Amino acid sequence: MNAIIFSAAWGIVMMFSGAFIKSKATPKYLALAGIVLLFVVNALELNSGRSFFTIDTHDMLLINSYNLAFIAVVLACTMIYFLLSGRDVEKVGSHVGEYFGLIFFVLCGVSLAATFNTLLFLFIGIEIISIPLYILTGSDKRNLKSNEAALKYFLMGAFSTGIMLMGIAFIYGGNSAGSFFINNIQLGTGKLPVMIAVGLVMLIVSMSFKVSAAPFHFWTPDVYDGAPTVFTSFMSTIVKVAGFFAFARLFENAFGRMQSQWQTLILVITVATLLIGNITAVFQQSVKRMLAYSSIAQAGFMLLALFALNEKAREGLLLYTAAYSLATIGLFAILIKMEDYTIDGFNGLSKKQPLLAFCATIFLLSLTGIPLTAGFQSKFYMLMAAVQNGHHFWLVIVAVLFAAVSAYYYFRIIQAMYFKEATQDVIQTSDIRMGFKLVLIITVLLILALGIYPELLLGWMYH
Repeated sequence: MNAIIFSAAWGIVMMFSGAFIKSKATPKYLALAGIVLLFVVNALELNSGRSFFTIDTHDMLLINSYNLAFIAVVLACTMIYFLLSGRDVEKVGSHVGEYFGLIFFVLCGVSLAATFNTLLFLFIGIEIISIPLYILTGSDKRNLKSNEAALKYFLMGAFSTGIMLMGIAFIYGGNSAGSFFINNIQLGTGKLPVMIAVGLVMLIVSMSFKVSAAPFHFWTPDVYDGAPTVFTSFMSTIVKVAGFFAFARLFENAFGRMQSQWQTLILVITVATLLIGNITAVFQQSVKRMLAYSSIAQAGFMLLALFALNEKAREGLLLYTAAYSLATIGLFAILIKMEDYTIDGFNGLSKKQPLLAFCATIFLLSLTGIPLTAGFQSKFYMLMAAVQNGHHFWLVIVAVLFAAVSAYYYFRIIQAMYFKEATQDVIQTSDIRMGFKLVLIITVLLILALGIYPELLLGWMYH
């Protein structure tokens, strides 16, 4: 509850700062103060179980250590994002305070999506996440690609929202309790009622769109490529993992007992996502577009949590949230500084900026799933969850094979940094400050620490 209220309130503060503060640098520090405050109040609620607000939500929100731990990870990753990319937000346009305000509103939606206990709050949470993103995507008004991406994202998002609402209506009409509460929808092991089945499929389609799972991924490359790179970093990490967390919570609590009747559909979506994301990423020359397709591939691994729906899947999803978000935010922070976004643009980076090249290598190794990184542990937990589920063991083999495919396109960047000569200035050295390097090192250490000792994070679930 603390995170929901404080994020909404700080979003309003940031909007007013845009109206009254003329300096473009000040909103960044105000946003940093806000995210630290958010993290602290959420940590206090995680430790003590008490909220600053005594609001009777009539059980429409479910607050527990798992949900609060997820919110804590999201807030910590957003803090890293602000520290690494806060200066780049200033370069997008003149409405810096409003940009940060919209990000805080997204965090409010993320907190709702993590704690909902009714389909109505699921819908509200997803929409509070989505609407500010439409604006952020089109924030570079002088760029036609940004305008096109915003329009495409808005139209596709509105369409998927309509499908979600229709699915919720079918489920409301089909369950005997006539309730929107996900615990009241719990069904036995008998035959799935027709209205519930239709609503279930619609929810899978709409949520698959939100997390860019195939074959509902078609908007992702164009939107991620057209949006300002600094906001693509946020969209492809915090927003994506929030969608997955809501997706898994909904199906575990509302439809978990009937998993055998919808698991095959998730299986097909998972394999298609792994296939399309990895194979298409192989052929990309733009690193930004490659990361868009690789985010689809990473979604395939996160879908294993939904496929399995067991304790190992819950742990794996929390760990994946931290590992994927930290590595991707760090990699995008370096990409923003590059003069050329193609793979050739990374040529010789190790000679010009050895520390940045080293950090980028760790991020890429983590995304690949190389041992001693958080990415390896998160993928391992997901594969273990699928094994423990006891069905379709071949899916684990498929996931491992596609993880090997991902090594090809991630290692192409490492090869360019260390084994090719630069033909031009590869990076804007004036933007590389000591504080930026320090935060990159901290991000690398976090990834290595979680890779060696994941219980540092997983212990929060059982606090």
